[in-house]
Amino acid sequence: MKALRLPNVRLPALHRAPANAAVLRPLALGALLLWPAASAAPRVGEHDGYTRLVFDLPTASGVKILSQTSAARRLTVKLSSKLSAEQGALEAKGVTAYAVSGGTVIVTLASGVTGAKASVLGATAGQAARLVIDVPNAEKTASAARPAQTPAPTPSVVRTASTRTPTRPRVVLDAGHGGVDPGMASRWIVEEDVTLDIALRTRAELVKHGVDVVMVRDRDTQLSTDKTRDLDERARLAKNDAVSAYISIHVNAGSAAAQGIETYYFGQPLAGRNRSLAIQENGGGALGETLTRRATSSAQDTLGDILAQAKLSFSRALAQKVQSRLIAATGAVNRGVQTDAFYVIRNPTTAAILVEVGFGSSPVEGPKLATAAYRERLAQGLARAILDFLNVK
Repeated sequence: MKALRLPNVRLPALHRAPANAAVLRPLALGALLLWPAASAAPRVGEHDGYTRLVFDLPTASGVKILSQTSAARRLTVKLSSKLSAEQGALEAKGVTAYAVSGGTVIVTLASGVTGAKASVLGATAGQAARLVIDVPNAEKTASAARPAQTPAPTPSVVRTASTRTPTRPRVVLDAGHGGVDPGMASRWIVEEDVTLDIALRTRAELVKHGVDVVMVRDRDTQLSTDKTRDLDERARLAKNDAVSAYISIHVNAGSAAAQGIETYYFGQPLAGRNRSLAIQENGGGALGETLTRRATSSAQDTLGDILAQAKLSFSRALAQKVQSRLIAATGAVNRGVQTDAFYVIRNPTTAAILVEVGFGSSPVEGPKLATAAYRERLAQGLARAILDFLNVK
């Protein structure tokens, strides 16, 4: 029998009952056409033979590399466009630090690393122009460097600079929906914008406490335009032995009278539970019904699997902490901790939950969710619950 690997957290008995992110653009459908603001900090991804650094550029197109030189363990790139000044350490193979000042980007390379190359990728649908720097991994030779190409979303390596250390607890934050699937929309908010803002704010707080945060998405995009594949790729991140917790963030929809926060872990729906929410979050329509049936079948198998029950007990413990902290932080209606067959958190090998942070359709909660102050309260409550679960001060 394969040994069960569980995160290093204190778990209740199995029988027990159940750097600040910039404020997002105005939450309006028309604003989805705007390019996101550029950040001077790179996104860092480790690949087979090379490490990729991606710097978002402040304009949609027309940015050029004026020169690039590599000397004294440094790659210096001069651009025709300017970035805000910033610098920091990098803990990834082949690189140790970065510095940005105006139109100059400097990447400090690890000892013995040569052959780093930079290129600019033009704007594409949903993304502004990017500066891409490929650095051969320390274990590889310079010939292992790969030419820059449009990077596909790689959520398992999207990190804030200076946060990657193997001994740190690692958490996956899934900002629900995004890209071709904006989620629910009301006169006040669009779900994909709210979930991303809360996720970014939560990441900023967790990073302050030394937690390694993996973002499923850090901009308005999706992992795949095919909804089933998109959910499969998100769910796969909850089946990673290196991850201590997986949190999927969503906004609820219902009648004008519906309010409150509810948190789910995977399992059979409670008796009398309306399945419309699971169907909606599983893609909606016929696809949502198909994936919900598939997930429900998985839940039935889980009930008879002792190992899976042990894994789900971690999810229940996390869900209880998140629900308690969010209610305390916001004073929202407490809709409780529940179970249902959400496709994205099915069959986890780590603690995995889905949280509905409020009803965007509510004339009470919709306007609150549209404000930065309320989203910050949600993010602080969510971060504190995760830190409690990880036993991190």
